[in-house]
Amino acid sequence: MRKIFIQKLVKEASKNKKIVLIVGDLGYGIVEPFKQKFPKRFFNVGVAEQSMAGLAVGLALKGFHPFIYSIANFPTFRCAEQIRNDIDYHNLPVTIVSVGSGLGYGNLGYSHHAIQDYALLRSFPNTVIASPSNNQEVDGSLNYLLKNPQPSYLRLDKSLELNSNKKILNMFPGKWIYYKNKVTNKNLILSTGSVFENCKKLYEKHKEYNWATLPLWGMKYKNQQAKKIKKYKKIITVENHLQDGGFGSWLTESLTQNDNNIKTKIISKFLDKKVIGQVGSEKYLNSKYGLK
Repeated sequence: MRKIFIQKLVKEASKNKKIVLIVGDLGYGIVEPFKQKFPKRFFNVGVAEQSMAGLAVGLALKGFHPFIYSIANFPTFRCAEQIRNDIDYHNLPVTIVSVGSGLGYGNLGYSHHAIQDYALLRSFPNTVIASPSNNQEVDGSLNYLLKNPQPSYLRLDKSLELNSNKKILNMFPGKWIYYKNKVTNKNLILSTGSVFENCKKLYEKHKEYNWATLPLWGMKYKNQQAKKIKKYKKIITVENHLQDGGFGSWLTESLTQNDNNIKTKIISKFLDKKVIGQVGSEKYLNSKYGLK
């Protein structure tokens, strides 16, 4: 996903001189194409993520669309106050790019596990979350964010390079992307983020189900979900995040904003909180703590 992101950003930056990339002394082997082509629009602030967010805010106020890029927890939790007070509150076009969604950096321990980032970012009312599950959704998410600059969070997998057979022509917040759509069936697998392979395995067990993803979502789009949810008897949500504050919680909360008596049963698959403090490969931790 990282390669798809930087290739797309370089291409778009060739046409849009307002695009800026800011990194926190990492991304080596990935960000060089942007740095080499646009040296005056590339900034390495060092290990100073709060300053990285502050610089992005200043550039955004001057009309730029800054992308700040770091390992998942660093441009989010370390910068929570800057995101809340400066980016989201002032509705500025800053895109926070995190790498290593879920347990992508499992071997580096809890400090690098991105398993509470949804909970933080979805609490900001102006911020849209872009959590693609494959390369095509990365491309579609970026298309939307570039055409609609706003406070945004782009959550990328560290190593996943997965192509789907589906061509996605148009993406927007709240839209479900269907990979299997059986009109007569009333059950659905719905996910967000880099759990596409997990959903594929789940679908193999439930081939009668529909299967969709929701790459673009956030607080502003919660009230759009109820009329979609009520079409189904059962929805299984899948995410590489803890339950509290996660995607399944967000979808369930959307029912409380609707006056209709919706009886859809929502079952959530998520990471067990026992994963906190554990160290191991992403595959090992996922298999042991939730996403089998």
